[in-house]
Amino acid sequence: MIRIVVTAESIDLAQEMTRAEVAGVGGVATFCGLVRADDGVDQLELEHYPGATEAALTRIAQAAVERWSLDAATVVHRVGPMRPGERIVFVAAAAAHRGEALEACAYLIDRLKTDAPFWKRETRNGEPRWVDARGSDDAAARRWSI
Repeated sequence: MIRIVVTAESIDLAQEMTRAEVAGVGGVATFCGLVRADDGVDQLELEHYPGATEAALTRIAQAAVERWSLDAATVVHRVGPMRPGERIVFVAAAAAHRGEALEACAYLIDRLKTDAPFWKRETRNGEPRWVDARGSDDAAARRWSI
């Protein structure tokens, strides 16, 4: 089962965890990302391309399901304006064993950071600016190509 949600609504961790706990799995690995307040960020705003974003996230999740024989993969990603401390992304991987779940969870977050079409704009001291892609995100995603 693959669940992909792109939403402006807040992420309900308890609800998403319950959905990820599929009958018969041995483990569910999760990651929850928060908006950081690095260097005075007042707001982070994410834009996306509806349809294309969900399709990209589905491809990433499908690759994880196939590679690790997952019973479930979930990606819930926020868009719109967010403040520091708010949840921006939730990823879950459910598998028969913890190793597969943990690796798949890391894969999901690493690949979505580079392969999903999101655009970030930070506001610091009332000044908005677009955020460039990070080399560290590219490096993290490349490790899964081996």
